[in-house]
Parts: sequence; C-alpha cells; structure tokens
Amino acid sequence: MRYLLTCFLAASLITGCQNNDKSGSAAPKTITDSTQFTTIQWLDSSKDFGKIEEGQKLEVSFRFKNTGDKPLVIERVQPSCGCTVAEQSTEPIAPGGEGLVKASFNSQGRTGVNHKTLFVTANTKGTQSHSLQFVVQVEKKP
Repeated sequence: MRYLLTCFLAASLITGCQNNDKSGSAAPKTITDSTQFTTIQWLDSSKDFGKIEEGQKLEVSFRFKNTGDKPLVIERVQPSCGCTVAEQSTEPIAPGGEGLVKASFNSQGRTGVNHKTLFVTANTKGTQSHSLQFVVQVEKKP
C-alpha cells in the first residue's frame, strides 16, 4: 500500500512540474520568431554619473518604450564586467508601454574613470542587440 501511495505521489509531482513549466518556452521563441519582432525607443542609452566615492554602489537605469505593435521581450542583459550586476524584467512590455533596464555598479577597487556597457538582447526589428553605456569617475576615499 505504501509503495502504491509513493508511486502515485511521485507521478503527481513529475506531471505537475511538467505541466507548470510554460514560462521558459515563450521568450526564446519570441526572440527567434521575426513575426513577433517589435520596435524599441531608448529614452536614455548613455549616462554620465560624474564623481562618486570609492566603495559606493551606483544604481543605474535606462528607460525604454515599446514603439511597435507586438509585446517587447528583453531576453538578456549582460554587463561588460563583473563589477556591474544587471537586472531585467521578465514580463513582456505591451505596445506603447515603458520599462527599465537596471544595474548596480560596485565601485570598490575601481578608482579612476570607468566606462561600462550593458548588452541587451530583445525581440526587436533590425537588430536584436543593443548597447547601453554609462561612465563614472570613482575617487579614492580621503
């Protein structure tokens, strides 16, 4: 009896996991299916943050708007180095909607001028690759 109950529970869990995993399949198809491509307008794609003190964490964000007629999917946001950690929205942006690409820059050990880039992949017409840049001058602690 225990054996049958264990088998039933295991089968239920496996089936439940397989049926609920639908989120991972939509985004990759959108990125490769050109009928689902849309257009994007970067409201800001380059920023100069001036001077900050070493050790400070700098929060950056870049605004965009979906100017097309299909949902905009941000597939990936890849920073140019390990001192910057990017966030990305997992929800599609509706036509006419706006969104943010966010990142956090750790200035510890990074004195001097820092030019950083975020590489964004999205389901956009023309090119699916976009570059966002920021610059910051990190000054040594007194």
